[in-house]
Amino acid sequence: MRRREFVTLLGASVTVWPVVGRAQQAVSKIGVLWPGSVYPPPPRMPAFTQALRQLGFIEGQNLSIELRYARGGVQQLSELAAELAQTNVDVIAAFGDLAPKIAHDKTKTIPIVAISDDILATGLVESLSHPGGSTTGLSIMSSELSAKRLGVLHDMIPQLSYVIALWDPTTGASQIVATQNAANTLGVELEVCEIRHRDDLTGAFDKARTSGADGIDVFASPSLSSLFREIIDLSMSYRIPAIYQWKEHVEAGGLLSYGPNLAALWRQAGTIVVKVLNGARPANLPSSNRRSSNWQSTPGPRRRWTFLCSR
Repeated sequence: MRRREFVTLLGASVTVWPVVGRAQQAVSKIGVLWPGSVYPPPPRMPAFTQALRQLGFIEGQNLSIELRYARGGVQQLSELAAELAQTNVDVIAAFGDLAPKIAHDKTKTIPIVAISDDILATGLVESLSHPGGSTTGLSIMSSELSAKRLGVLHDMIPQLSYVIALWDPTTGASQIVATQNAANTLGVELEVCEIRHRDDLTGAFDKARTSGADGIDVFASPSLSSLFREIIDLSMSYRIPAIYQWKEHVEAGGLLSYGPNLAALWRQAGTIVVKVLNGARPANLPSSNRRSSNWQSTPGPRRRWTFLCSR
């Protein structure tokens, strides 16, 4: 199968593996580092804890979960990662590109399981086949995903000629490069708007309206995912169609999505965490290609498409 068709599980080696006394430890401790400004929206944590329970790790019995999320913005991640390291968690589950990198900077002894937008571009791994270091996890390959979303939006709106992309700069530039290449092929003008804070969204939509944008491409980012309700409301208010990463955003009122199965990704992250808790070394974890995590296109109800014809 082709590389872009799958979410890729990455194995890595750990510099120091603290397993001494594991059998005597009654309660395992997991640190969760989420870069969004609000508690991880469903189905993330329910899917994660479901996988843990199914594999014998039950919160409040033999498991403790230390969740940290960046209420004060991504600049708070360094402090939160340091807290988790000082708490001596057994493993850190970190999400996005920035959070795993910051966690890696704070500890070289605690293994990190990541759901990353582009784990290779972050520099955490040397290659997909031989990552090295102390990080393992799932790479969504978001650069390819974002480019594909532009194509899906173009298929839906054949007259598409000018698109605003919402970009979280903490995710790096790989999504911009890939999507710009796709835009050149499609004959679409692409303009990227940085979204560092919630307040930046209104400015981006103002620009989209005044410049006559035909659509919005919401790039992959945990922080942008945390703002999905605001983006959906603005899309409807400004009457500009937008495409999202997760089908849950369509279920919440968005127009169209194209991306992996979010619940499956978090369940898989939980499965990898359990393997680490049971003593497996990340370097020995096999690659995983899960059909349940294949990319999927999810259109919203037809009633949500009516504003496309009235613009």
